[in-house]
Amino acid sequence: MLVDEDILIDCGSGVGDLTREQMAKIRHVFLTHSHLDHVAFLPLLVDSIFERIDQPIAVHALPATIQALKEHIFNWAIWPDFARLPVANKPVMIYMEHNAGDICVVDGRKIKSISMNHIVPTVGYRVESAAGASFAFTGDTTTNNTFWDELNRYPRLDLLLLEVAFSNAYEELSNTARHYCPNTVVADLIKLKLDPEIYLTHHKPEESNTIIAEIKQSLPDRNIKQLHNNQTFSL
Repeated sequence: MLVDEDILIDCGSGVGDLTREQMAKIRHVFLTHSHLDHVAFLPLLVDSIFERIDQPIAVHALPATIQALKEHIFNWAIWPDFARLPVANKPVMIYMEHNAGDICVVDGRKIKSISMNHIVPTVGYRVESAAGASFAFTGDTTTNNTFWDELNRYPRLDLLLLEVAFSNAYEELSNTARHYCPNTVVADLIKLKLDPEIYLTHHKPEESNTIIAEIKQSLPDRNIKQLHNNQTFSL
């Protein structure tokens, strides 16, 4: 997800939809966790704009996520270590560790990481503009209290991007993989005291209608829609 022109939240295959000019404006990447669909295009992003980078791209992530990137991707066997290229004291990419609960301020925008319940260490993010508009992104997760308690601490939430990986027919698989399905996400959405626009993501296209129908059956008053590729929001 591209925030303004300079921040990415996660770095999956959607980055391939950006032009090189758009890529070159990215200065910060905030990763939720280390799974491939959330980091796969990071090495390609850095490589694509290598010669245009006059200050390093900051990769913000949990320590465990950064360690996974170092060991399994930027390890010279899978991809060059761009945290040491072109030279170690002036790389094109730097790692910025944060822990759940930390807030990073980027030109007046506050990006807060929130602990989630996934199969690997994972955070979601709440992002607030200097003017007070805000949105939140769960990343990958299943049932938890931390995310919803954190959102309820604030008086405003304009937009919620919510992962729901499986329909209720796959609830057992959903629980094993620590993803939401409609039954579990409905139980958590009831905890949210705010009423943002809600967009669902992270499921197979053929499941989208079923998932939305199952959620709306339990929560008919919630404003829930399907997130589409290249969709733009203005807050």
